[in-house]
Amino acid sequence: MKLLTEMSEREFFALVGRRPGMYVTKAAFEKMAAFLTGYDQHALRHGGDGLAGRREWLAARRGGRGSNLIWPALVLHLAFPDGWDPDRTLSPEEDEQAIKTLFGLLDEFAAEREAAQATAPRTPPVRS
Repeated sequence: MKLLTEMSEREFFALVGRRPGMYVTKAAFEKMAAFLTGYDQHALRHGGDGLAGRREWLAARRGGRGSNLIWPALVLHLAFPDGWDPDRTLSPEEDEQAIKTLFGLLDEFAAEREAAQATAPRTPPVRS
């Protein structure tokens, strides 16, 4: 197994998605969303990209519908296309489906970002 410091973001997210209970006290969608928000804010604070662009990417996945929603709501709309009630607690089965959808979407987002970074022109380092 790779060390966490050697993993790409995509590999790390796959690891978390396989065993969410290792990263939060209870594997629930809301807790995973909070974990990822914390991950994002930490990365941004320390000069990384974090999950920048994920909300816009998710809204685009819904054909632009819901572009005013927070990213966890967009994930839930994608997990439950027939609708979900934001005022009701998810059942254990719904939580499982929402987490599965969340990490599937996160993998797609990370894969697209990796591909874009791989094809982006590289700026040579500045030499003094």
